[in-house]
Amino acid sequence: MSAQLLSTSEGATLILTLSNPEHKNALGPEMYAAGVEALSVAESSPEVKSLVITGEGALFSAGGNLQRLNNNRQQPPEHQAQSIEGLHNWIEAIRTFPKPVIAAVEGPAAGAGFSLALACDMIVAARNSVFVMAYSNIALSPDGGGTWSLSRSVPRQLATELLMLGERMPAERLHQLGVVNRLCEPGQALGTALTLANLLNQKAHNALTSIKELINEADAASFHHQLALERDHFVKNLHHVNAGIGITAFLNKEKPRYE
Repeated sequence: MSAQLLSTSEGATLILTLSNPEHKNALGPEMYAAGVEALSVAESSPEVKSLVITGEGALFSAGGNLQRLNNNRQQPPEHQAQSIEGLHNWIEAIRTFPKPVIAAVEGPAAGAGFSLALACDMIVAARNSVFVMAYSNIALSPDGGGTWSLSRSVPRQLATELLMLGERMPAERLHQLGVVNRLCEPGQALGTALTLANLLNQKAHNALTSIKELINEADAASFHHQLALERDHFVKNLHHVNAGIGITAFLNKEKPRYE
C-alpha cells in the first residue's frame, strides 16, 4: 500500500493522519500533494477552525522512505529536487495556514517527520516519543525546513548537535526547551492535541490568524516594522465584530461566543 494522508474530523478540528504502516509512516509525494490540497480546502471552510497532524498507530513518522531515496539516486537529480519541492510546498502551506496547526506525536518523529512537526504551531508529544534528525547518519543533509526551524527554536549549539550527530532526543528534553508544548502519556497524544485544539477553537478566529501572521513576520522583520504590523492588526481586529463580542463578554463576566 502506498503512503496516504487520511482525513477525518472531530468537531471543528480537521485531523490529517500520516498512513504508511509498512514503512513506519514514511512520507512521500502522495502525502505532500494531499496535504497541500487538504489545507487549501480547510482554509476556506468556516467549519474548520484548527488542524491536527498525527501518525497512524504508535508512531508519528520515520521521515523519508530510504528505499525510494536509494532508487532516486538512479534518476536525474531533478527527480529528487521535484520530490523535495512537493514536501516544501506542504511545509510552507502549514506555516502560512491561517488557522492553528498542532502536531500529535507518538513514538519516533525522524528526519522530515521531525521537520513536519516543527512546522506546526504547537507540538503535543507522548512522554516516550523521540525526535531525531538522522540525515547525517546516512550522509545526507536536512530538508523540510528542519535547519530553519531548529535554529530558531533552540540555541545554535544544540541545533548543530541535533543536526550533525543525528542522535535521538526524548520528548521530555524538548519539552524542557520549550519546543514541545504538551507532554502526555503514551497513546494519548491525539486526544491531548484535540483538547488543546478545542481550546483554540473557542477563540476568535481573526485574532488567532493575526497572531500567527505576526509570529511568522517577526522572524525577519525589524523591530520598527513589527511594531507597525502589530498596530495594523490590532486596529483591524478592534473593528472586527468579534472584538465587540469579546470585550462585552469580559466586562459582563460571561463566556464569549465568537462568530
